[in-house]
Amino acid sequence: MTELRLQRGASKELWDFWETYQAMKSFLRNGLVVVFSFVLALAVCLAAQDTPQTVLRPPKGAQVAIIVFEDLECPMCRRTAPLVEQAAKQYNIPVVRHDFPLPKHPWSYQAAVMARYFDTHSKALGNEFRDYIFENQLEITLPNLRGYAEKFAAEHKVDFPFVIDPTGKLAAEVNADRDLGQAIHLDHTPTVYIVSNRNPGRPYIEVKDNSQLYATIDAMMKD
Repeated sequence: MTELRLQRGASKELWDFWETYQAMKSFLRNGLVVVFSFVLALAVCLAAQDTPQTVLRPPKGAQVAIIVFEDLECPMCRRTAPLVEQAAKQYNIPVVRHDFPLPKHPWSYQAAVMARYFDTHSKALGNEFRDYIFENQLEITLPNLRGYAEKFAAEHKVDFPFVIDPTGKLAAEVNADRDLGQAIHLDHTPTVYIVSNRNPGRPYIEVKDNSQLYATIDAMMKD
């Protein structure tokens, strides 16, 4: 009704003011939509970011677990892996292994992709391959890595094709693990955590000394 009255008897100045008012109202409305969309997208992005609290937690069904970020060419990872396995068996808690190949190691990334290939047959076989690589780490080089993988496959009666990752899916999985570690600011291997959902105030502890592995598990299980 107001617009009709303006059309019938309004002065040019008043009509110009009315058009400006309508334009401003439309601008503000559209602007609010844009701002709201931006804030919503930012909130979703922040919620999706990996943090230690979202990454360092036990797998479903477990209250306490060991999480390891490892590099298959890392000498300290080789020494730590059997200790972690022994502790996991003694306490009957799961181990979650993440790939974190370091750029300075020439064959660790490819070895991680190979481990992912054996994971496709079974997670147990993939972890057995990782331990096999650690056992032979001192003799492995980039040129002979595939030979070790083929020998492992033959011993376990598993095919090992010439191209093990034609779609890049396995490499993407390794990259995802590496990105996960970078998101929580890892800079060394192995990085070992004891994680628990029993105490929200202390959901994880990094084991910085292998001699403290058992004591740290005890402390987390008592919380």
